[in-house]
Amino acid sequence: MNMPNIFYSTAAAALVICGASLVAHSQNTQNSSAAVPDLAFDAATDLLKTPNDLHVGEVGGVGANSKGQIFVYTRTGHPYATLGDNRTFSRGGSRLLQFDQTGKFVRELGQDVYGFNAAIGLRVDPQDNVWTVDEGANQIVKFDTEGRVTLVLGRKPEAIVVRPAQPGSGAPAAAAGGMAPIQPGAAAPPAGAGSGQPARPPGSGIPGSGFSRPTDVAWDRAGNIYVADGIGTNNRVAKFDKDGRFITHWGSTGNGPSQFAGVKAMAIDAQGNVYVADAGNKRIQVFDAEGMFKSAFGNVGTPLAMCITRGATQHLYVSHAGDDDGMDDAAIYKVQLDGKVVGKFGSAGKQPKEFGLANSLDCRGDNELLVGEMTNWRVQRVTLKR
Repeated sequence: MNMPNIFYSTAAAALVICGASLVAHSQNTQNSSAAVPDLAFDAATDLLKTPNDLHVGEVGGVGANSKGQIFVYTRTGHPYATLGDNRTFSRGGSRLLQFDQTGKFVRELGQDVYGFNAAIGLRVDPQDNVWTVDEGANQIVKFDTEGRVTLVLGRKPEAIVVRPAQPGSGAPAAAAGGMAPIQPGAAAPPAGAGSGQPARPPGSGIPGSGFSRPTDVAWDRAGNIYVADGIGTNNRVAKFDKDGRFITHWGSTGNGPSQFAGVKAMAIDAQGNVYVADAGNKRIQVFDAEGMFKSAFGNVGTPLAMCITRGATQHLYVSHAGDDDGMDDAAIYKVQLDGKVVGKFGSAGKQPKEFGLANSLDCRGDNELLVGEMTNWRVQRVTLKR
């Protein structure tokens, strides 16, 4: 699966539907032609040290825990399908690898996990749990510090029809995560409520519980879980409580406030504001914890990945790629929370200090980042010079 081409074709289709104009929605919106200073930095490309028979493929996600241990969710496996009684199980397309603080390989987690198909994101929460985001399985999986699965969000539809619908089972299940446009902060209605449609068949899940190519996950101080959903058909943010119970969701396809053309990444600041990378519309939108629109800003190119620092003065780092593979145009931007761009660094390419589709960012410190690259099959540790 070639993520870059799939994503850009999805975003392009959304832009055709929504119109090509990118409208500013707050006084924080910036002129995309404004000059952005270059930031000096160093980078280490030989960070990860794997055994001779283990290779890092397309890096869907990278993150570090409080001990400095590094986790990489990578497209390096061999997917296969198993035919069951009335379901088809496809798994094994990605692998979750753990490294120590020096980059030495420690172990693999989650072998043969049902939700490992096409890695697209990884985050480590404040309690050091590791969360994988998979656009092929439409699932987010939480691993505790011992490597055990403790929570699964999303539903994985079968790719092959094995058995026809039984008479009297109700309407066919909707496409993965498919739903009508959602107003900001609105809760999902009960199945079939007021719609005049037959009830969804058993096993379909409640409206709002299914994802369509999710891309990211984040948490607020109360432990509520936010899912970027995603680069499929939903174009929304979904919110769950700390135990995985659905609370609300917001967003729809478009280019107005609270509308998206590819929800590619997400971050939450210390005040609980939710920053959403609206890739197709080339902007970051900001919401409160209930999904009410607050502001938007641009001047960060096409945002593909994002992270937020944890110091007293927080910054966003946003990666940009201007072409399908990130080989012609790329950079990483450092941005204040009000949308002012501090500077940028890096360019497209395969050499050290160059980026090939920087799909994942992790920035626990203000001047040090981990950058996971899809096209270059690597993780770089970046250090900004003070």
